[in-house]
Amino acid sequence: MKSSYCGRFAPSPTGPLHAGSIVAALASWLDARAHGGKWLVRIEDVDAPRCVGSMSELILTQLAAVGLVPDEAPVYQSRRSAIYQDALTRLIDADRAYPCRCSRKEIELALAQQGQVRVHGAELVYPGTCREGPQGRAGTAWRLRTNLSDARAVVWQDRRLGSHFQNVEQAVGDFVLKRADGCFTYQLAAVVDDAAQGITDVVRGEDLADNSARQILLQRALNLPAPRYLHTPLVLAQNGEKLSKQNGAQALDTSHPVAVLADAAAALGLAESSGLRSSPLHEALAHCETQWRELYNLPRD
Repeated sequence: MKSSYCGRFAPSPTGPLHAGSIVAALASWLDARAHGGKWLVRIEDVDAPRCVGSMSELILTQLAAVGLVPDEAPVYQSRRSAIYQDALTRLIDADRAYPCRCSRKEIELALAQQGQVRVHGAELVYPGTCREGPQGRAGTAWRLRTNLSDARAVVWQDRRLGSHFQNVEQAVGDFVLKRADGCFTYQLAAVVDDAAQGITDVVRGEDLADNSARQILLQRALNLPAPRYLHTPLVLAQNGEKLSKQNGAQALDTSHPVAVLADAAAALGLAESSGLRSSPLHEALAHCETQWRELYNLPRD
């Protein structure tokens, strides 16, 4: 019987894949193959100002060069705005989303007046200024209301990192679903697309684990199924931070694809066999899949 498992890799086309992003791609591919399921690629180009026109094609070419080919045609978020707007409208109608006109400076001032400046990652924790209306000014962004009981106890299980708990209202505040410039945010688009594509398992880098509580909250608000989560180890730059385009990560060189796979597999904690780097690509992928099954105690076919 065919597995119902469906996984995905969802790169943003702001630059080419690098050593860190190929680790996440390989992990999601391996988990799908080890479960006998489908592996999809979704191009997260909803944040149009940050995306580079030809980068999607380059990313797909890089993936194919190391043997990671999706089972269906890629989905592009930039073509799905109507679907995201429909989800936002449902949240508005249910009084779960509201318009907000606050600038970052106004949020800083409101927090200072409360005697605190709370920060979540790079974002200020929103104090709920516009919850009861944008105070005579037109709202420019839309936020999810988190001052409800279901936002105060979001518990989720990660297949690698274990159990997690977050009070979203306290930790994050009412987060943005649609920005003032008209772009839908990652949180809303990812949740809507995961459900639409039937994603059963989200396998992605550990830096994205903190998004899970917000996404689970959105899944509940939209009455959508919750996938399982697995967050993988990160590749670090020389300064100890996550390797990224922002800190100088070099574009992935796929001229030696098996070497690329071997390095990515090592970052995931998979054991390398002798002679792996001189093996044909399909054998290297098969070896990595075997190692993945052993690492996560998955049954063999």
